Amino acid sequence: MIHPTAIVHPEALIGQGAEIGPFCVVGEHVKIGNRTRLLAHVVVNGRTTIGDDVRIHPFCSIGAPSQDRKYHFEESFTTIGDRTEIREYVSVNRATGEGETTSIGQDSLLLAYVHVAHNCRIGDRVTMSSTAQLAGHVVVEDDATIGGMTGVHQFVRIGAHSMVGGMSRLGRDVPPYFLIEGNPVAPYGLNTVGLRRAEFAPEVISELKECYRIIYRSHNNISQAVEALRAMVTTEQGRHLLAFLEAPTERGIVK
Repeated sequence: MIHPTAIVHPEALIGQGAEIGPFCVVGEHVKIGNRTRLLAHVVVNGRTTIGDDVRIHPFCSIGAPSQDRKYHFEESFTTIGDRTEIREYVSVNRATGEGETTSIGQDSLLLAYVHVAHNCRIGDRVTMSSTAQLAGHVVVEDDATIGGMTGVHQFVRIGAHSMVGGMSRLGRDVPPYFLIEGNPVAPYGLNTVGLRRAEFAPEVISELKECYRIIYRSHNNISQAVEALRAMVTTEQGRHLLAFLEAPTERGIVK
């Protein structure tokens, strides 16, 4: 179903049951999945692939050129996973660098006025509240939540099941499972509500609480905390937290 006022390039690939609403623009290299809906006034261009059952609300821009001085119209990509919902006025830019991708996973929710810059990688089931802004090369792991009006510096990593409170200024990495907020940001314990909603076992939550204590309440620096965690974590989630802390980082961990 393509509205007569929509402009769709004849080379674009439109899936079965997809809907292209009034005044939408769909570019030459765009692929839109089955049953995906562009409600109205949506612009999708570049080499953009949108999955099945995605809903994109009015006045969104998906796959526009990177807002990066290093970008010179090289061939780069944008992908959006199945069942993701993108609300009004969201912008998602294509990547900088030949063959590079800006990606959003499955079942994510981006509320109004969110911006996702070049080369960002957003996982599955991520929630970004209104006016949250990601600079380039930000990584957001699965099930993370970013509060409204939060600004995230380039190259920051946000761990799985973490929560960044609204109106935060985030310039460092957020470890998985923790609650971070403020300007400047500070840690405030586990994301307990999120972990319970995800049905984490009591022993997992107990281990993560001890991990938090070792990192933030025992006067350890990060290197010392990592050594202590190596000796005590036994759960899958504890090992994921340890791997996050051991991984290379451009920005360092929230202190």
